[in-house]
Amino acid sequence: MRPLTPANKKLSECARFLEIKIEGDGTVKGISSNSRDLQAGEIFAALPGEKFHGARFASDAASRGSIAILTDAEGSRLIKEAGLNLPILTVDNPRALLGPLASFIYGNPSKAMKIVGVTGTNGKTTTTHLLFQIFRAAGLSAGLIGTVGNQIDGEQFPATHTTPESDELQRIFAVMAERGVQAAAIEVSSHALAQYRVDGTRFATVGFTNLTQDHLDYHGTMENYFAAKSRLFGRDFASQGSIVIDGAFGKKLSEISPFKTKSVSSGKERADWHLSEAIPYEMGYKVSISGPDGISIQGEIPLFGDHNLENALLAISLAHQCGISVHDIKSALPTLRGAPGRLERIDRGQGFIALVDYAHTPDAVRRILSTARNLTKGKVIAVLGCGGDRDSSKRPLMGAALTEGADIPIFTSDNPRSEDPMKIIREMTQGVALSHDARVIVDRREAISEGVRCALEGDVLIVLGKGHETGQEISGTKHPFDDRIVLSELIHS
Repeated sequence: MRPLTPANKKLSECARFLEIKIEGDGTVKGISSNSRDLQAGEIFAALPGEKFHGARFASDAASRGSIAILTDAEGSRLIKEAGLNLPILTVDNPRALLGPLASFIYGNPSKAMKIVGVTGTNGKTTTTHLLFQIFRAAGLSAGLIGTVGNQIDGEQFPATHTTPESDELQRIFAVMAERGVQAAAIEVSSHALAQYRVDGTRFATVGFTNLTQDHLDYHGTMENYFAAKSRLFGRDFASQGSIVIDGAFGKKLSEISPFKTKSVSSGKERADWHLSEAIPYEMGYKVSISGPDGISIQGEIPLFGDHNLENALLAISLAHQCGISVHDIKSALPTLRGAPGRLERIDRGQGFIALVDYAHTPDAVRRILSTARNLTKGKVIAVLGCGGDRDSSKRPLMGAALTEGADIPIFTSDNPRSEDPMKIIREMTQGVALSHDARVIVDRREAISEGVRCALEGDVLIVLGKGHETGQEISGTKHPFDDRIVLSELIHS
């Protein structure tokens, strides 16, 4: 995705921005860290990687018309050894400077609109989707960037990461600015913050949902994980924010934030935005919400689950910080819909409730199964696996959450990737007392089929872990697999 009008910066201007000297000049039309995606006149960002250096692709970038290369000392050495005659912008940490440089090249597009960044373990996707809907209901042209995909108003674009690489992100913002987008909501992952992907972005406000165990294979400890998440609450990014304080990490973040934040609570905590009452009805909840300065909102939120009330409350606070009126927020509430693959209902006229959800952390599984329990007086049947080549320490916690929350827990594969699926399941069931109703079925389609077979009138069947995903990765190959389609087909058959 690129703006229709190319960037128009001088290479010498880019060098001055980086506070370095460079020989030669020319017009810079953009910047890309992907040599295969690079267009003539763009700077190629050759970044150091875990397995190899991006400078290895400098020849490919040169053949595509790159005007210069941004890299570090090692990359500069490799480029010179390859005999390439291109200007080199050599800096100590090109990854950290890629976002700010891309923002400079594309004219600081994040300052042309109100951008809201949301971070946290669970709830980012739903919160940003709700915020996007509130923006549009208020009459704004709006953008959305996240796990499920990217949107500009009603037009959708595929996503490769929860948060795009920094050069791609600034290009998306440039396209949004070119199209007159007034407000945008973006999911900001811990990986993105650790890898500087949102550096160079100015946010109107930032939000924090919660922090529970996930990604420890990458961050190592919960303290490191929290440090990565809390980086979004820095003065380089924003000057205000909203924080859900129902968890210990939310409270801690509200205490250490360098700027003022609005507190959000759907529980017993005293907060700026507080859920005073939530009465379940057939489509969701009838709510009473109290806000700062005597704000009071009564209305209907057509979403299931206490966690979604929390997400909605955070979206309301963030929207209000962006200048959306209380009247417009209240008017939007009954029109809100959940994100794809988040408690998504599959209805083929069956007598039981069938749901698909992305829950893939112990806390999310517990919350979702608690929601499922409140939807039925019958049984809760749940299908769950754990991803391969990812944080293995959470597997027994996931297994425990599944067996505690479901009457019929069905252990299966998720995306096993390079791992043995049965090994993953054994780790999920380690130390877990399995009832006689528990099942272990490695094949995911067969596991879902067993769930359908077990479900009777009034029960709830929920398939967890993959949500909106349309493929299953096994031994390096991504096979077509969409839980929603598979579940629908099996119910129908």
